[in-house]
Amino acid sequence: MARKKNTLDTRPEEKKVFISEADQFLFAEGTHYDIYKKLGAHPSEEDGKKGYFFGVWAPNAAEMYVIGEFNDWNETADPMKKLGDGGIWSCFIPGVQKNQMYKFLVVTSAGEKLYKADPFANYAEMRPGNASKTTDISGFKWTDDVWMEKRDQKDMKKEPMAIYECHIGSWMKHPDGTEDGFYNYREFADRACDYVKEMGYTHIELMGIAEYPFDGSWGYQVTGYYAPTSRHGEPTDFMYLINKFHKAGIGIILDWVPAHFATDAHGLGRFDGECIFEHPDPRLGEHPDWGTKIFNYGKTEVKNFLIANALFWLKEYHVDGIRVDAVASMLYLDYGKQDGQWVPNIYGGNKNLEAIEFFKHLNSVVRGTYPGFLTIAEESTAWPMVTSDIGGEGLGFSFKWNMGWMHDFCEYMKLDPYFRKNSHYGMTFAMTYNSSESYILPLSHDEVVHLKCSMVNKMPGYQVDKYANLRNGYTYMFGHNGKKLLFMGQDFGQEREWSEARELDWFLLGENLNKGLQDYVKELLHIYRKYPCLWENDADWSGFEWMNADDCDRSTYSFIRKCDSDKKRLLFIINMTPMKWENYRVGVPAKKKYKLLLNSTEERFGGSGGEVPAEVTAKKEPCAFKDYSITLDLPPYSALIYAF
Repeated sequence: MARKKNTLDTRPEEKKVFISEADQFLFAEGTHYDIYKKLGAHPSEEDGKKGYFFGVWAPNAAEMYVIGEFNDWNETADPMKKLGDGGIWSCFIPGVQKNQMYKFLVVTSAGEKLYKADPFANYAEMRPGNASKTTDISGFKWTDDVWMEKRDQKDMKKEPMAIYECHIGSWMKHPDGTEDGFYNYREFADRACDYVKEMGYTHIELMGIAEYPFDGSWGYQVTGYYAPTSRHGEPTDFMYLINKFHKAGIGIILDWVPAHFATDAHGLGRFDGECIFEHPDPRLGEHPDWGTKIFNYGKTEVKNFLIANALFWLKEYHVDGIRVDAVASMLYLDYGKQDGQWVPNIYGGNKNLEAIEFFKHLNSVVRGTYPGFLTIAEESTAWPMVTSDIGGEGLGFSFKWNMGWMHDFCEYMKLDPYFRKNSHYGMTFAMTYNSSESYILPLSHDEVVHLKCSMVNKMPGYQVDKYANLRNGYTYMFGHNGKKLLFMGQDFGQEREWSEARELDWFLLGENLNKGLQDYVKELLHIYRKYPCLWENDADWSGFEWMNADDCDRSTYSFIRKCDSDKKRLLFIINMTPMKWENYRVGVPAKKKYKLLLNSTEERFGGSGGEVPAEVTAKKEPCAFKDYSITLDLPPYSALIYAF
């Protein structure tokens, strides 16, 4: 029987594109969620002539023109007509072909000429030219129906989620000596999809997809919110990438940046001579530390621009979620600012009331309509109820990055083992607030740049100790409550800090320690996905129980993970020191046989070959407030997982 066609595949069969009074009204109201089908550049037909229809929002412009390859950049050849009081301009230009460059020429009320890229363009010229390009994103043959149907039926809070964070431009490069060496989206998909699937990740999170001019911003200073960057090919190439990953059973999450935008002359800033996307007061409209502009979240058209953008990636590209960058910078009016650089809200506080309303609106529209779609907040403070049901007092996100856990984890793991006993509870603290949100544990790109060292070089000791420490750290991470995220290269021990200008040091996989670490992380990922106790009850104490959280002197942690749907439980024992603890006793919850699943000290992982029992039976001997216990010799820097 033929599968039902995915409703997201359909686009209106409309040869002639036009902007109606209803379109203008809804956009002005902030509720035209497919406005991207009208504004921008779209194939159209009028009076039997094929060409492109152009639409743009520029309420303060005195005159508007479309200039491009099709009219030899003649500044007055193709004037636009202002449609109404809402500030939308449009025109149809016959003869325009696909993949032709264009810009909008804005003549301001003061007579200034501004040459702007199209805010709704679906494709752009490769930097440094930065013109927009005509394209047609309809007609791609999606074959991911099975994935999309299953996705919409899942509650990801009750599913495994292990995310591979990736920057396409530096994952791997062509060795042909070209200036950038960029892989095309299709080439990347064909290589990275196999890697991500073999390792056992469930999702890949892509940095720097929306078009941006400066490579060094990693895609966090955007100029083209509706265009996948041309560094890696055309829009249909990006569709191929997503379709490929979906058919392999891997979800796609995009970094999404509504917090700020680039100040480049061709971008959104002062778009029509006035501040229409950003707030006109620099105390509300600029980030002094980042040199970027802040969106005006109180303006209906701006909110429409952003919310429609999230829906654009969801509907047109089948993206499975967005990780929202720098949420804290949006929530706090004084974020990164000194006295005099910010303006209090109407109640005299530092909360950005308009940004709060924007997040609630975003999540109610996106998650309310598409419950399988993920919205993930990178929020670095203790703001309450970031993750919540939509329609309530909370912001309504699906998940929140646990930045507190990340900070405590990295600070602890950097310590010489001698001093770890003094910071023992830094590693246990996150469980005290774990049930307050639905968390993702991130070890992201931000932790391996700007002289912070790579993950392996954060670790203390000689080289062999560093890798042993990292295997321990990853085991603790995969045992801890919360979904998981690792940045590319961390799973095989990238030793240099990450740089967007070069590919990962894949040659390290010729070394035993690096190949051993990669094999170990693969084992962790496959164990994680296999056992529901590791992900079914992530935001609940019913899924986690300390066996001993207080063994400071020996810097050793033991805990179990459990769930309702499966009788199989896992016991984690992690020795964070280079000392061997003989006859180490661990309290356990039941008189069972405990079978070894994973031992980080095995030689195949680069370990010392420490021997531990493959099976141990608990005895009725109390330990750490538990009625039963097991006893074993605990090798130095060992992480053990037992199933029972």
